[in-house]
Amino acid sequence: MSSNSEAIWRHVEAKQEEAIALSDRVWGMPELAYAETRSAAEHTAYLKAEGFRVTENLAEIPTAMMGEAGEEGPVIAILGEFDALPGLSNEAGVTEHRPIPGDGNGHGCGHNLLGAASLLAATAVKDWLAANGLKGRVRYYGCPAEEGGAAKGFMARAGLFDDVDIAISWHPSSFAGVNEPLSLANTRIDFTFHGRASHAAASPHLGRSALDAVELMSVGVNYLREHIPQESRIHYAYLDAGGVAPNVVQAKAKVRYLIRAADVASLNKLVERVRKIGDGAALMTETRVETTVISAVSNLLGNDPLERLMQDNLDRLGPPPFDAEDRKRAAEFQATLSEEDIASAFRKVGLPRTDAPLTDRIVPLDSKRAPMVGSTDVGDVSWVVPTVQARGATHAIGTPLHSWQATAQGKLPHAHKGLVHVAKVMAGTAVDLIQRPDVIAAAKADHKERSGGTYVSPLPADAKPAIGMSLAV
Repeated sequence: MSSNSEAIWRHVEAKQEEAIALSDRVWGMPELAYAETRSAAEHTAYLKAEGFRVTENLAEIPTAMMGEAGEEGPVIAILGEFDALPGLSNEAGVTEHRPIPGDGNGHGCGHNLLGAASLLAATAVKDWLAANGLKGRVRYYGCPAEEGGAAKGFMARAGLFDDVDIAISWHPSSFAGVNEPLSLANTRIDFTFHGRASHAAASPHLGRSALDAVELMSVGVNYLREHIPQESRIHYAYLDAGGVAPNVVQAKAKVRYLIRAADVASLNKLVERVRKIGDGAALMTETRVETTVISAVSNLLGNDPLERLMQDNLDRLGPPPFDAEDRKRAAEFQATLSEEDIASAFRKVGLPRTDAPLTDRIVPLDSKRAPMVGSTDVGDVSWVVPTVQARGATHAIGTPLHSWQATAQGKLPHAHKGLVHVAKVMAGTAVDLIQRPDVIAAAKADHKERSGGTYVSPLPADAKPAIGMSLAV
């Protein structure tokens, strides 16, 4: 047991109101991947006001920043995010789908909470180091574009985590616990088909339809789905269907494919198969296809010593201090969910189904979970440096991420309490590491064994951050 647990928790509590206010401000200015100008400015201003040494425009990304405090000693990185999602706008606190007039963006994945809690944890560690006169450095990395832009992958490729000893992060959830280090590697690739316009009635034989090529590619990929590993996934979205005039043969069309696999090696094999289908669609339609890699991320690597240390902090702290009013409000949101939503949340963490609208327990590290696997660019950080993540209980049990219900709960008291709770977990883990060089050494040994001591970015060498990607939404 750490003798500094209560001390670091008090440092978190001392700055919690500022962090909650930051979270609420960012909730109110939801911005998409690489377009988080105002949100990033809020985080940068917070870092400067707290006396961090700030570096901006990391990896040539205008909305990425890093703040460092402390001197010498181990370097502990705490990762934050602040990007929103399209189509998930909703009024705060209402239990119905009621979008706010405007661009339709909303914090349906809770990244307003994510960035604020990580910044709160980093600030608490900074203050704790100063109060105790200890050597050690804490860094807050403000990481944009997790939702599709893979900014951490570009940051990792640029070497921004190479001198970090340990990285810590978290994500909003229904439950509090150590995040299971399981995710899919993925890539997003734009396939742009170029054909020839023509009058669709008078001279259809002179046209070469780019839209036909996109649709034939979709057919080919749909047949491919039967013949890929069961954990793999392929999704797509039309970015440009060629126009709105059916009497014109479409000369240009664009589709974005999101391809996922268990690891980078499996991903690369699957990507080649999808590319061949795109080439075949172009051949069949006598069009030309261009491809652009928008992003790519690695699968997560776990780390046993770090996960045990974080679990110890969770167990000492206990669940978030939700009260009767919090549970009442959460129950109102649960009433908007399906039984399957709620049951699925319990299965995901391996806990028995209860009627509790908010969690009242810490998920055990050895719980028998039912993996429901997505992707995250934290995966690339985990290949460079030993990494551990928490799950923070910030919304009613069963609330799906990427939903209007998640957006609507983002400013409620139970979300704020979850924010502070997980900040204590991360800060407590960080100060334990600073005092326990043996755990850092064990974490590095575990990491070397899993990674082989090398990180190969899944991004092509010529790929650049898709700074304008949100303009297509």
